Amino acid sequence: MKYIAALLAITLTGNCLQPVNAQEILDPIHTGLHSPDGRLEAEFYQKKFPDGHRQLFYKVSFKGQPLVLESGLDIRMDNHIMESALALKPDTAADWCASLNFGKADSTSHDSTWSPLYGENATIRDHYNEVTLHFTKSDRPKYTMQLICRAYNEGIAFRYYFPENPTGVYYHITAENTDFTFPEGTHAWFTSWAQGAYKFLSLKSWPDEAERPLTLSLPNGIYACLAEAQMTDYARTKFRLSPDKPNTIQTALFGAVDGITYFNTPWRVIMVGEQPVDLIRHEYLLLNLNPPSTLAQTDWIRPGKMMREMTLTTAGAKASIDFAAAHNLQYILFDWKWYGPAMTFNTDATKVVAPIDMQEVVRYGKEKGIGVWLYVNQQSLLTQLDDILPLYEQWGIKGIKFGFVELGSQRWTTWLEEAIHKAAAHHLMLDIHDEWRPTGEQRTWPNLLSAEGIRGNEEMPDATHNTILPFTRFIAGPADYTICYYDPRIKTTHAHQLALAVVYYSPLQTLFWYDKPSAYHNEPEIEFFEKVPTTWDETKVLIGNPGGNITTARRKGDDWFLGSISNDYGDKVVLSLSFLPPGKKYTATLYSDDSTVQTATHVRREQRTVDMSTVLTLNIPPSGGEAIWFTPAPFSPAQSTSTPYRSNGNAR
Repeated sequence: MKYIAALLAITLTGNCLQPVNAQEILDPIHTGLHSPDGRLEAEFYQKKFPDGHRQLFYKVSFKGQPLVLESGLDIRMDNHIMESALALKPDTAADWCASLNFGKADSTSHDSTWSPLYGENATIRDHYNEVTLHFTKSDRPKYTMQLICRAYNEGIAFRYYFPENPTGVYYHITAENTDFTFPEGTHAWFTSWAQGAYKFLSLKSWPDEAERPLTLSLPNGIYACLAEAQMTDYARTKFRLSPDKPNTIQTALFGAVDGITYFNTPWRVIMVGEQPVDLIRHEYLLLNLNPPSTLAQTDWIRPGKMMREMTLTTAGAKASIDFAAAHNLQYILFDWKWYGPAMTFNTDATKVVAPIDMQEVVRYGKEKGIGVWLYVNQQSLLTQLDDILPLYEQWGIKGIKFGFVELGSQRWTTWLEEAIHKAAAHHLMLDIHDEWRPTGEQRTWPNLLSAEGIRGNEEMPDATHNTILPFTRFIAGPADYTICYYDPRIKTTHAHQLALAVVYYSPLQTLFWYDKPSAYHNEPEIEFFEKVPTTWDETKVLIGNPGGNITTARRKGDDWFLGSISNDYGDKVVLSLSFLPPGKKYTATLYSDDSTVQTATHVRREQRTVDMSTVLTLNIPPSGGEAIWFTPAPFSPAQSTSTPYRSNGNAR
């Protein structure tokens, strides 16, 4: 297409704006933005076409290779009703961005380190270069817009910002059509809903819109992930294929958005990695794109492990509390129907209908060091939230599991954000189920411990699905997979379920989801669930690929925990323990699948003395896994308590 272009030529390197080669674009706005390490480069520019309209574009490269090809940036708005009400001339243009004139570019850099209240690592670095492009509508100069663009080593993020409009007009956003054009041959791990299964599809003929985050494999060997951050007063986006641009993904808002200036759109995020595990290693990027917490008091926020109480009786609750106390769990949960039918407005979540003496259960739990959580469904949350929050705080309840929350529209996004705030005011932690997925807001509101938005053990997925989740759903943040152990319906081995407690991050880790205390028969490997924490000082994703396998090591204090899972077909993992600190020996307790072990779970427990030079070979069976607990060894050399472990090199 023939075109003439508009405005300035600039490149950002650190804090400096410098000319760049505009090539065939005449007198363009051409803004180049580099990541701090120089490996990522994003270019933002505007074209003016023969009919006079303008359009914003961008493209991204990684280590000199194309990541995102030329792609459009566009937001659509229809404010004519409000303009008429204010006696302003209505803007009837179909393309709101077509008359944007560039004004100036501001650049900055930022480098800091912050410590989350809890997380996967004790500290997080927030390091980026940023440029803000200022625009004014040529036909309506009181309408202004900024495009804020950031380059991190981990990825690119950008969003629209609308400064205050002096006319007082309200903004009605009808669409946000951001394009992501990828090289031919790119494939995506696609699912159309947050609790769905994944398919590896090309960027052609998708059956529906794709859920986010959306992880992609490019033909040049690069991996990328499209995500959304700080989605707090807006409509959720999914991703759809462009009807007229090949290999192009577009944002697809759930519905219209109404904003009163000044306001931001959510961040659109493009994460990048040379290998799939890089995406997991960099998932803290979504936290960095959210504001810090302002909660003054946080000692009541206590991550931990939880068991669901299945009988909804006082006796059953006490038995679950006894089991939790004996096995180092911190909470029990009364799931739905404790207050009556959940999916109706004709029920009262301030009253206990099941045969539970709530006051006695809470008292007994406190005596044993076990807290109580309650499930509440959307209907009662909508009509009774302001009543139940102070009431549950008075009862001594520690947290609420929100069930089947409405989501997608701006209305429900805002409602849920306010509900998180209100829960914090009453010292209540939250676990949000079912379709909802976080976008990093747990940094701002750390009382939000976990969320579902995952195909977990309620659906009993297979092992291959489980190896995909860390590279897709878990990039969005913690997920409550609801780990099971004794239920016969699980489609994996028991060692696989043990390993999930390390591979999957959730500050509130639900264990024994479909299990009762009576299912336990002194299986020795339950020790691993007893010892494993739910938050960490350090995390290292060692190896993995979606649909194949993943091995993750995490440290809490002096102890390390490792989980390794394979797909439906099994795997052989040669595992270096070089992540252990030098000069220290550890007692490694290994929990592995072994069909010869004479228990119902067929998990072998054995111990070895290891150090950072040890190399282990894990022979993981189909749908299997391996869990390992490393604790500092005594000063005298520890001896193996069983036959030599399957090993390689000096592991013996």
